[in-house]
Amino acid sequence: MGHDMSNLSPLVSFLLGVAMAIACVFFYMSVDPWKRSVEISSWSKSGNSDSNVDGVNEAMFTPNSEVDHAQLAPKEMPQTKDLASLLKSVAMDDNTVILTEINEAWATPNSLLDLFLESFRIGEHIEHLLDHLLIVAVDQKAFDRCNLVHSHCYLHKMGGNYSSEKVYMTKDYLEMMWNRNKFQQSILELGYNFLFTDVDIIWFRDPLRRIAITSHIAISSDFFFGDEDSLRNLPNGGFLYVKSCAKTVEFYKNWQLARERFPGKHEQYIFDKVKGEFAARFRVKIQFLDTAYCGGFCQLSRDLNKVCTMHANCCVGLQNKLYDLRNIMEDWKKYKASTVEEKRKGHFHWRVPGRCIH
Repeated sequence: MGHDMSNLSPLVSFLLGVAMAIACVFFYMSVDPWKRSVEISSWSKSGNSDSNVDGVNEAMFTPNSEVDHAQLAPKEMPQTKDLASLLKSVAMDDNTVILTEINEAWATPNSLLDLFLESFRIGEHIEHLLDHLLIVAVDQKAFDRCNLVHSHCYLHKMGGNYSSEKVYMTKDYLEMMWNRNKFQQSILELGYNFLFTDVDIIWFRDPLRRIAITSHIAISSDFFFGDEDSLRNLPNGGFLYVKSCAKTVEFYKNWQLARERFPGKHEQYIFDKVKGEFAARFRVKIQFLDTAYCGGFCQLSRDLNKVCTMHANCCVGLQNKLYDLRNIMEDWKKYKASTVEEKRKGHFHWRVPGRCIH
């Protein structure tokens, strides 16, 4: 007995339609998602839809061109907290932060960074200052190393390759110094005072106690001539305190502009040339730190009962700095192990400069 197929044709047509729709969906889902995104963008630009389809913004894509998968890929997790958040977590009660800057060469194991951090731990009652130290890394490897040895690290890439040792007064050295100067200004603009310390400085005692409350800027000296207010003192920007206020921000802005007046010079040289002019113009009080307390290889602090910091200045070459700073650390340990009477007599002497002959 035959069947009447005419009554089934609507049902068959419906089922065939559903099957074709399902097939299309499976086919569409099998297409590379990057291609789907471009097709959606191209379709939306042709006027067949709004400019935003299912959250896909047409500005993200370029139809009919090669797709940059790296650009379209999901964003990586941030490598560091934003600067403002870090400063807030590190700052002292008076909004002062301690800063240092490192690259890969200075951050490798047994290099300057390790000596620098160890000095806080063996100094006199200064280990707590590590809680207020922000280490600024200028390359990824330095940042990774920082995170292994310290709690507060910030990645500040400068747009070039600054991971290796930069020889004094080379082009890369100058750019690194001026970039550091601009970064310091950004700290001031965020409302924080800073004490910047080069990583080739050993800390023994708290140098903040040697900074006058009236000072807008306090800077260490390569050579100190007895009067902390005298502009004759020769400054060293490797150890520098700056109070955040409108005066110091203007000082920094004009400091950088002065670079055009002294082409090919670093920021410390220009500071020395404009310090008197700018101090008067912006009414900024500059204090030069006595080398008896904040000394260096240029002019040694002779009294271990007074010394707060020791800088490997007047010394060229990473290995030379490391050699002499390690001797400094050993001399300090011997001093700490001595009796009160031995310390009072003050018969201790540094074994430096050794390789850092100037």
